[in-house]
Amino acid sequence: MKPPVFDYARPLTCADAFAHPDLADGMAKFAAGCQSLGPMMNLRLAQPGMLVDLRAIAALRECGAQGDAAVLGACITHAEIEDGKVDDGTQGLMPHVARGIAYRAVRNRGTLGGSLAHADPAADWINTMCALDAEFLVSGPRGARTVASADWMLGAFTTALEGDEILTGVRYRRLSPAARWAYYKFNRKPGEFAEAIAIVIDDPAAGTCRAVIGAIDGAPHRIDDARALLAPGADAGLPGRHVEAAGLDADSYEFQVHRVALERAIAIVQRHGRNPL
Repeated sequence: MKPPVFDYARPLTCADAFAHPDLADGMAKFAAGCQSLGPMMNLRLAQPGMLVDLRAIAALRECGAQGDAAVLGACITHAEIEDGKVDDGTQGLMPHVARGIAYRAVRNRGTLGGSLAHADPAADWINTMCALDAEFLVSGPRGARTVASADWMLGAFTTALEGDEILTGVRYRRLSPAARWAYYKFNRKPGEFAEAIAIVIDDPAAGTCRAVIGAIDGAPHRIDDARALLAPGADAGLPGRHVEAAGLDADSYEFQVHRVALERAIAIVQRHGRNPL
């Protein structure tokens, strides 16, 4: 199928994007990589009258450091993260995650911010940013604001972003060289969205040890203190209890794949420290 007829704008600044008249009546849609929105338009699941393309806004590609935090612009592509063209400060975690997103053609155009604004529960970045406890940097006609990771995703495909606001970037604490991490994703073949995601980050230098259970019905389920999961001789039933706490029925197939994903992420951290190359 082809999308319905729509108009197209390509502003050069965020201020120009906010000023677009079609935003007031909800007929315009901001777009970045369009790797999710494009197929939705072809299937007539989304029918905006105007696409406001953000890719020409240089400010949305700015990356840098703020003290011990890394800041990544929203229009950085998955491929640029995969190829190490940005200093993400995650000791290999984000390049590893990027490498497993869909196919290279998608990674060449898909953007970090586009994925986070789309907020598919089975997508990689929404779960990774939860594990990193990222802050979401938002700008709009009423000014700039910061949204905490816990407040960003309100439900499947629903975020705290208003219709006339733009996600300009993310900020999170850089991982220390001693940090251990694991990212385990279960999908039946490359390119498919995940059926289960588990992330474990243990950074003793920062005093943090988190785990995330992702690809569930809504926002990722974060375990803010995951030390008991990594402890030698830990209770074998503990991962399953955390998966139940994430809202999955213990008798279901979904429970089993999420439990196994979490157990395998834990094993990677315990045995290797990080995902093997």
